[in-house]
This record gives sequence, structure tokens and C-alpha cells, in this order.
Amino acid sequence: MEPVERPDTQVDEMRRLGALRASGLLDTPAEERFDRVTRMAQRLFNVPIALVSLVDEDRQWFKSRQGLDATETPRAFSFCAHAIAGDEVFQVADAGTDVRFADNPLVLGDPNIRFYAGAPISAPDGSKLGTICVIDRRPRKFSEEDVQALEDLAEMVEAEVAQAHLALTDELTGLSNRRGFELFGHTVLGICKRQALEATLVYADLDDLKAINDTFGHAEGDRAIRAAAELLESTFRASDIVARVGGDEFAMLLTGADSADEPITRLHDQIDVRNRSTVDRYVLALSLGRAVFHPDAPKTLDELLNEADAAMYVEKTSKRPSR
Repeated sequence: MEPVERPDTQVDEMRRLGALRASGLLDTPAEERFDRVTRMAQRLFNVPIALVSLVDEDRQWFKSRQGLDATETPRAFSFCAHAIAGDEVFQVADAGTDVRFADNPLVLGDPNIRFYAGAPISAPDGSKLGTICVIDRRPRKFSEEDVQALEDLAEMVEAEVAQAHLALTDELTGLSNRRGFELFGHTVLGICKRQALEATLVYADLDDLKAINDTFGHAEGDRAIRAAAELLESTFRASDIVARVGGDEFAMLLTGADSADEPITRLHDQIDVRNRSTVDRYVLALSLGRAVFHPDAPKTLDELLNEADAAMYVEKTSKRPSR
């Protein structure tokens, strides 16, 4: 059988895998909050197998499983890899006669899949993590009511996933926090190394936050941090990782060979527009530094952070008036 077509060289797949790693669910013990949902699915649809499946880079791993001994299977043979390509419930009425799956080892052998229905499960940022799916060993078809019921169960699983997401999100800005950035970043750099792609890490520091806090109060300082976060998020691509990694510090990870020059120029332009139109009694300014990841001589995420931070400090120091 031909392996499932996967957009591994695409930035969106990197972001999806980063979101999966950041969920903190992969390779963790069974949990009642997920097992409760798969037991409900097994009973509700009268099927022998119900799973919460997470689609990793080269495998699908089962966070919860009813009626199946295996903890994971190759992604190349995964029905769920097809399901996460869309937004609707993905159904296979009879895998034995479906040209996409008829020679699949999971159809020809254990667990002898005939019927499959899977509802995508998304992270809070919209990234598809996997599915809740039900499997039967005989052909069948879902009714509209069945489809709605499976979608409702998917919402229950997503609510549990969202709880994990909260631990990786900066409360003030809504961006990823440092832990989230590290989880996303390690995953993305690993993929860039395997796919021979470059990446750029941009480090940003909000200038004069202490002066804003001292002069106008900490509430105004928080507002300045949120304004900087909004400018960064709107400037960089939706596929870039943007995080608040410290009190007044931000990090962005851009994948692909495209230079960071264009988004940085666009950021400065947006800051100028904001400062000309604002009624604030201070100007918003950011100091930036960058470091480039080369797949033929890869650096770790910490090395890139340190290098970009040092470059940012040089720029910040150059703004200070000479004595």
C-alpha cells in the first residue's frame, strides 16, 4: 500500500506537530477523563473498538483505547491521518472494498477493520491533533444522528485537551509562554533538520518597560506588553511561533528559507504607525536580534535563543545615548 500523503515539508505540518507535542499528551499513561469518552463511544455506537488517536510524525498513538491491545500503529497505514485532513467526520463504510484501504495491513489482518468513522480533534489554535474514532469489523454506515453524536464526543475530548493548553499559554497576552515555545520549538527544529530546511529565531525586547511602569504604573506597563504582543502576532505569519518568553521578552521562530528581513521591516512600519496615531504619553519600541538555524550544522533551540538574545542586546545597547 502507498503511504498516506503527508505535508511533512510544509510549515503547517510543523506547526501541527508542535501543537501535538505542546499538548503534553503523547506517550502518557491512560487517563479516566479520556477513557470515559471512548467507553461511551464504544457503548453508544455498539462497536468493538473506540480510540482517541493522536497522529504523530510517523505513527498514530492511542491516548485512550477500548477493544484494542496495540498502543500505536504506523502513520502510513492510519485511517486517522486521512480524517485530520478535513473538518468533518471521516467515514469508510467498507474498507475491504475501498481502493484506498483494501490492501491496508490493518484491514487484511488484525484488527480487521471494515467500518471506520473518525471526528478530528483540534488544539485551541485549530491544529488537528488526531481523532476520536470508532471501528467495526463489519461494514456499516453512520446516520446523521451518529455523525452528530461523534462530533459531540470530539468536543468533549477537545475540552480536555484545552486544559493542557492553558499551562502553555501566557495569561497576559494569549501567546505561547516559554514552556510552550520550547515544546513547539524543539519539534519544529527537529523537522527542519530532517527536511533540510532553514529556520530563523527572532528575539525581541520591549524597550523602557521599567520607565513605563515607574512613570505610568504597572497596569500601563501590562497594556504596553499586550500592545507589543498584538503587533508581533499580526506581523509574523500564522505559521510562525510567537511567544512571550519573559517579562518584556518575546521570541519568534520562522521556518523555511525566507529571510526574516521582510517581517521585521513590516513590524517596524507597524510600530511607527501605532506611535503616530496613539494617545499614549510614551512611544512603543522593540529591540530585535536573530539567529539562523542551518540543517547542515544544526544548533539547539537554547543555542539559537542565546545567540539571538545576544544580538538583541547589541541593538538595545546601540540605542543608548553615549556619555
